[in-house]
This record gives sequence, structure tokens and C-alpha cells, in this order.
Amino acid sequence: MAYSWRTIAAMGLWAAGMWLTAAGMVWWFGKTDLALSEAVNTALAGFPEFAKLADPNRVNFDLRLQETVIFVIVALTLALSVRRFNRLLLSNAALERERENLSRYFSPNVVDELSQHDEPLKQIRSHDIAVLFVDIADFTAFAADRDPNEVIETLREFHARMEQEVFRFNGTLDKYLGDGLMATFGTPEPGEKDASNALRCARAMQVSVKDWNRDRVRRRQPTIDARFGLHYGPVVLADIGTSRLDYAVIGNTVNVVSRIERLARTLPGPVAFSDDLKARVVEEVGANDPVLEEIGEFRDQTIRGLDKSITVWSAG
Repeated sequence: MAYSWRTIAAMGLWAAGMWLTAAGMVWWFGKTDLALSEAVNTALAGFPEFAKLADPNRVNFDLRLQETVIFVIVALTLALSVRRFNRLLLSNAALERERENLSRYFSPNVVDELSQHDEPLKQIRSHDIAVLFVDIADFTAFAADRDPNEVIETLREFHARMEQEVFRFNGTLDKYLGDGLMATFGTPEPGEKDASNALRCARAMQVSVKDWNRDRVRRRQPTIDARFGLHYGPVVLADIGTSRLDYAVIGNTVNVVSRIERLARTLPGPVAFSDDLKARVVEEVGANDPVLEEIGEFRDQTIRGLDKSITVWSAG
């Protein structure tokens, strides 16, 4: 009954009707004993109104009618309240469903921004963020002679593991890039530990890939070699498009990090990051933080898109 306002209204009307019917049947079929009325009047001689109420031979239709009206009013009030509650419940369920649908295409932090503000991403912004590129090395050769279902299943497992780490470290999954992905840290709003979160995410991804490879070996499947590139710098952020909007992160920082990821394939460790990102991590958490353990320095690395060579660090 609590979820059906119609049932509550119907029950209230039925009960009111039955109450009046019962009063009418008592009046019509009931027996009258005048001696009882006289005894009540004698006992309550000083209280005529109370004697009228206590008279067993009176039905008091005026009171029964008042009770019926009150019962109907209460029932209709409850029905109206339940109807409004149901509408609110369905509305919240629809909003939650819309939020869940959004989360399939946007990261949780972007969904929060979209749900709390009107047109939150229209404003063009520019600030420093950390960008992470992930890619599977030699995936084209891996997929060349394998069943398409196996290839797609491998990508799904890989992306599921990677996006889990992105969200765990408060990152934004910007886009999938075939056998890789791009994630940003500090979008749509900058945080206090964007660079360190990005580096922690990359190293957690590395551990996740190692665990996955052990599982793949047990299943007699080939291992996957994933490489990670990170950089910290200025970008421009805004949504682009008209009928279909896309939240874009634009700037040379994005170009540089994609080339650092390619450079990671030539370095000892799978995680490569720029000196700018390392400097920002030191500012955020200090030089002795475990995230900076076991890293190697590679100076004078030429990166296309930069006017001068940079220092790149490798971990893993």
C-alpha cells in the first residue's frame, strides 16, 4: 500500500463507505431499549451532551458523518503524499540512471561537474595538468595473426584494468586510443596532488599489468608489454562540437607526453616521465616519497615539439 496512492485512496473511501453502511444498519436493524436510555439520562442528569453521546439507542449520524469526512480527508492526504513521494522516487531514479549513463562516457569527476553546474564545461580554461599516455608495445604484430575475438577481449581486459587505476587516483579518462588510452589529472579543476597522483597511477598500472601477465601465463597466453608516458604542463580545456560535445584537452603538453611514451620503449623501465613532472611531484609530496623510488635519470633527450632537449626519468 505504501507505494500505491490509488490503493490508499480506494481503501479510505471503502472504509468510509463501510463505516456509514454499518451505522445505517445499526439504525435500521438495531433494537431499541428505552429503559437503557432513561437509565443513562438519570445517571448523567447534569451532563445532557455526554448523556446524548452515551445513549446506546442513538446512532448519532452527525458524529458518524464527521468521522467519515475526517477519515476520507486523512486517506486522501496520505494518498497525495504517497503520490508525490512516488514521483520524487521515480525522478531520483531517472536522475541516477542518467548519471550512470554519463559515467559510461565520462570520468566520475567530470560527471560530478556536469551534475552540479549548468553548462560547467563551456568555459574555456587554461591551467597546468598532468597527462598520462598508456600504450601496448607491438600490439599491431600481436593482433595480426590472432582471432579478432581474442584481440578485442585482450583490449577489454587491458582497458578495464587501466581505467580502474585512473579513477582510483582521481584522474579523468580522456579517451581510448585503440590499444592505449589518455588520462588527465587536474581536469576539469586542478588539484593539490595532480602530478603525484598521475605518477602513482602509472606505477599502479605497471603493477596491474604484471599481475595480469602472471595470470596470462597461467592461461598459456602471451604477455603484454605496456608503456607509460607522463608530462606536466599547461593545456587549454573546453568542450568542442555542437550536437555532440567532446571535452577536449589541447596543448603542446599533450603532444610531448605522447612522444615521451614512445621514448619509454627505448628506456629500461616501462614508465617514463619528464623532469617537469618530477619537479612538480617533489613540490607536492617531497623528494623522499616512495613514488620517486627506483627511478633513473636520462639527460639530453630530444623530444619533437620542444626547442631543447629535456631530462626524462624512467621507473620500473
